[in-house]
Formats: sequence, C-alpha cells, structure tokens
Amino acid sequence: MSVQAQPSDREQIARRLLRSSAKASFDPLVEIDWDAPIDPDRYAIRPERISIYGTELWDQLSEEQRKELSRQEVASVASIGIWFETILMQMLVRHAYDRDPTSEHIQYAYTEIGDECRHSVMFAKMIKRLGAGHQRLDPLTHFLGKVFKTTSTGSLTFSGALFVEEILDQLQREMMSDESLEPLVRAVARIHVVEEARHMRYAREEFARQWRGKNALARAYTQLVLGLVIYYATTRLIHPRCYEAVGLDPRAARKAAERNPYWRQTKTWAARKVVATLDQAGAISGPGARLWRKAGLLEPDSATPA
Repeated sequence: MSVQAQPSDREQIARRLLRSSAKASFDPLVEIDWDAPIDPDRYAIRPERISIYGTELWDQLSEEQRKELSRQEVASVASIGIWFETILMQMLVRHAYDRDPTSEHIQYAYTEIGDECRHSVMFAKMIKRLGAGHQRLDPLTHFLGKVFKTTSTGSLTFSGALFVEEILDQLQREMMSDESLEPLVRAVARIHVVEEARHMRYAREEFARQWRGKNALARAYTQLVLGLVIYYATTRLIHPRCYEAVGLDPRAARKAAERNPYWRQTKTWAARKVVATLDQAGAISGPGARLWRKAGLLEPDSATPA
C-alpha cells in the first residue's frame, strides 16, 4: 500500500541544513592525514562485509590476501561513489537551473554540490592510498549513467540519490565506529557520514514533495527507471579487478559473490532504510521491483549476517 509522507516546508528545511553546513563541514585535505602509512595488518572493512566471505574461495585466501581484498573492495565501492556523486552534481545543477537562486532551497543545492566535489576528491585520494587505482565501469553502465544524469528530474533524481547515499551511509557508520579497521578508511567514513546526513534529509524531503505530484504513468516510469539505476549501481559495487588483485579468477569470484548469502544479507542490511522509505511511498513496484530483487535488495530477512 502506498503511504504519502508529508514533506516539510522547503525553505525551513533548507535554512536548517544551511546552518548545519556552516557548523559541521570539513575539508578532507586538511582533516585527514594523507601521509600516514596504510597498515597491512588491518582490514579496511569488516570481513563479513566482503563479497566472497564464507565461500570456498574465501577459505583459499591467506589472511594477508583477505585484508588486501578488503582494501580493494572499499576502493571499488568508493569508485562507484565517485561515479554517482558526479551524476548527482549534474542533476543538482539542472535542478537549480530553472529555480530562484535567492531561495534557501537552491542555495542548499549549491552547498551540496560543493560537498560532493570535496567528497569525490576525498574518495579518489583514498583509492590511491589504498593502492587500488581507478576501476572503470563497463561501457553499458557508463553509458546508462550518462543517460540518467541527462534525463533524470524530480522524484527520480532524489530517489536515486537517496538510495546511493543510504547504502554508503550504512556501511560507513559501521566502519567509522570499528577501531580495528584501517584509520584512513575510518576518517573518510566519519566525514562522509556527517555531511551525507544533511544530503539524505534534503533528498528525502524533495522526493516526497515531487512524488506526491506524479500521476500514475509518471510513477510507473519512475519505478522502472529507478529499478534500473538500483540494479546497475548495486551489481557494480565490486569490480572484478578486486578479485584479480588477490590472485582469484575474476569471473569465478564474481559468480561466487552473486550466490553468496552473506553478501546478499549485507546488501539488504545496507539498503534496509531506503527500501522502507521508498516502498512505503509506493516507489518500489512492478517490473522495477523485480530489478530490486534481482540486485539482492529485497530479501524477506535482511538481518545482519552473524
């Protein structure tokens, strides 16, 4: 059943977000010690969050290889983060283009664009420090990203943004609080979590406002395209080169990850909040919902794996 959330006053929310941005924004180039060495004895993410954790391939890896895989996978997720943040910045510019720049709502859109620029630089520097290098998307996903950033408007823009932001937020909240993990990764996670909390509020409010005005045909279109965005973003989180970096066959490892119940549970756990928000609004339905399920995000039991 579709339940319509009542959006708050646009200007009032934007005013609060602007005040929060003034009080708690960070310059990663200053806040993070980029010269500190990476500790090879630490994981970059909890082992149970690694895509092949618990599989036969995982059992074949040494502890050193497992830790290296954790760094490669964190870098891969950050690469997807940069990809989508670049898309989001362009969508926010288009959102602002036809609107009044003296409004606080649009001034916050410009503020978020600035945040996302810094986040992309921060993620890129982390990827390099982790020794992973740039991992290019496959041509189809790259092309679809171009189409999405050019054509997306309204509720589709903000629901897509909310999904990617929520997924990263859940993973990074866990990472920043785990003192056993690599300090650089925790520092990056801390900055991103603080600033993305504002971005998620902005996206959540604007999605609710725009979704309420959609007719049945526009909603069906949004549901389908959103499903495609979610499917491609989720299934590209871990680049095959991550497996190659630790001596695994990329194709075999990718298949093992796709079948891995631990990895599926991690994805449903990370997506649980945004799934609840969008499903309650009626934005996960029809053929689009099948894509959510195919991506491993709509399991009946989304509990964190033991």
